[in-house]
This record gives sequence, C-alpha cells and structure tokens, in this order.
Amino acid sequence: MVNILIVGASGNLGSHLSKHLLGSPHRLRLLKHKRALPFDLPQGANAEIIQADLDEPSSLRSACEGVDCIVYLAGVLFQPRPETFLHRTNTAYVRNLVDVAVSTKVRKFILVSFPHVEEATTPEARATGRLDVEPKSIHARTRLEAEKYLFTACENKIMHPLVLRAGVVYGRGVKLTDAARWLMRKRILAVWLKPTWVHLLALPDFLTLVERSIERDNLSGIYNLCDDRPLLIQEFLDRLAAHWGYRKPRRLPAFAFYWAASLCETCAIFLHTSTPLTRDIVDMAMTSVVADTAG
Repeated sequence: MVNILIVGASGNLGSHLSKHLLGSPHRLRLLKHKRALPFDLPQGANAEIIQADLDEPSSLRSACEGVDCIVYLAGVLFQPRPETFLHRTNTAYVRNLVDVAVSTKVRKFILVSFPHVEEATTPEARATGRLDVEPKSIHARTRLEAEKYLFTACENKIMHPLVLRAGVVYGRGVKLTDAARWLMRKRILAVWLKPTWVHLLALPDFLTLVERSIERDNLSGIYNLCDDRPLLIQEFLDRLAAHWGYRKPRRLPAFAFYWAASLCETCAIFLHTSTPLTRDIVDMAMTSVVADTAG
C-alpha cells in the first residue's frame, strides 16, 4: 500500500485519477483549496480530504507528512491574462510543494506535464524528454521551469523526481472532449488551416500509466505518455465529428483564433469571469506535438 497525496484532486484529470485510485489498495489524501471535489467519497473509502493552499508553504506540511508519493495535477488555465499569474500558479506552487515534500521525506514526486514544453515537434523530430528548450507558450515555459526545479531540488535527496509528459488526454468526462462535442452540436467548432500534429492519450490509459508510475519504485526522470501514433488535429476532429454524427469543423485562418481569444479575454476581464480561450491557449494548441514514446 502506498500513501498518495493527489494535488489538484478537484480538477478534471485530478478527480478522474482520484476516483480511479479509490478502487486500489492505496491510501489517498486528496488536497483541495477552495473548490470542492466534484464527487462524494464512498462510505468506507480509504481516503481523506485535506485543505491547503499551495501559495502558503506553512499549510502544506501536514498534507505531506506520512506521504510516500505525491501526484501533482493542479493548474490554472482558463483565466484571462495568463502572463500575470502562470509564473506563480505553474512554477511557484510546484516549488513550494517540492520544498515541503523534500523536508518531510516524501519518497516520490510525480509532476504531470505535457510534451508541448519541447515546442514544435514532428514525426521526423520527436519530443524526447529534453529540458534544454525554450517554448513559446507561457504555460509551457512555466511548467518547464517547474520540471527543472523538481530535478534540482531532488539532487542527493531521497525523493525521486518523475515527470510524466502526457499527450492531449481525451475521453468521456474530459473537459476538452466534452467541449468539442458541445461546439460540434452547436455547429460552431472550427480549426485552423495549417496542418498541426497532435499526440493523444486515452483517459483509461492515462489513469493506468499514472497508477503504475506510483507503484513502481525504480522510476525517475522524464517519460512521454502518448498513444501509439500521432495524427493531425484536423484529422482527429474530423473523426470525432463523424463518430458523433456531426458536420466536420470548418477551417479558418489562424488570425481568427487569436482574434476570438482576445475577445474572450477582454470580456472575461470586464466581467470578472473565467474564459474559454486565451491567446496562450491558442499558442499551445497550434504547437505541433509528436513525442517519442520508446522505452
């Protein structure tokens, strides 16, 4: 049995992982801040909910004490002007937790990341788990900084650093998949003209691979988690449309997506709400991603 702290248990992938691991023999500690878990714990579940603030290191010690493995899935994405907060939420929050985890003798820290941090990759030049890169997207840059800090902090320590760069996770109950279906149903989903590679990962495979990463003691380093072969995002969306019985997404020039993102961000700032789209999300989405999954 492994004592596991899941950070970001209230989020989309975090809640899926939490529910998946409830069926395992492991002991779960589900960390939340303000947002409640989107599901109720079954009676007698080998799990507890703990409240802490990643911006306050003093609140994290009790969450980490007695933990064998931390799985970090927390993140803030759908807020306007990400350049004003991602350095804090994507990097500083990880740094705060890593420092506490090292001091409380946690044995393994799993940081869920994405192969976009290696910038544009193709079938001929795949993402291989490099750290010496400079991605364009703020989201990718700040996550890369968190990866680097994790490895540095674990040098000569008992804690094993493990970065899982997962492809775009798809499946029932995944927000991106559900959003694509809703937009197709309303006949308003579009995609840009430029062919863009995407490397996907089915939700059940993601959950299984994370569980195995928790249980295997000899793992450390960077691993790409993706399906067997990449495909073009245009092809993927066309297949989804055919599967669901909807019209294929229309093709539009790239500037239309940046214009839409700017409009969404402006409205969100004015109305003090979240936003479904930012210019940085567009940068990420238009980044060609093909990962080397060998080994």
